Amino acid sequence: MDLNSIINLGANLLKDKVGGDESQLGEALSSILGSKDGNLDLSNILSSLQDGDLGSVVSSWIGSGENASIDADSVSNLLGSDKIEEFASKLGIDMDTAKEALAGVLPDVVDKATPEGDSILDQLGGVDGLMKMAGKFFS
Repeated sequence: MDLNSIINLGANLLKDKVGGDESQLGEALSSILGSKDGNLDLSNILSSLQDGDLGSVVSSWIGSGENASIDADSVSNLLGSDKIEEFASKLGIDMDTAKEALAGVLPDVVDKATPEGDSILDQLGGVDGLMKMAGKFFS
């Protein structure tokens, strides 16, 4: 699934949670999940794999099987308060609403970005391979 499709899915899911214009929602979501080259930037999310509890949550999103939920406070740990604040500001919502909304959509967005079968997790040699890769980036 390409970035635009993923962002559109996320915007649609966000619309159910916070209302608003899908284009504006997509732009706000893209600002926190997109990279400068127009792809999905999973680096912040993957870096959380070094954190035990968040690591198992994120692993469920990028692996096959059921997606684990994430609480609103963990979203700040996952993405960073600055990105959450930027997201909230773009949508004119408060930080708590932004964190709750993102907690509701991130599992599905990341799951769709890493489809079953030839998922990013499989390509990297499972969770161990992903941990090694994350360690190289963030050590």
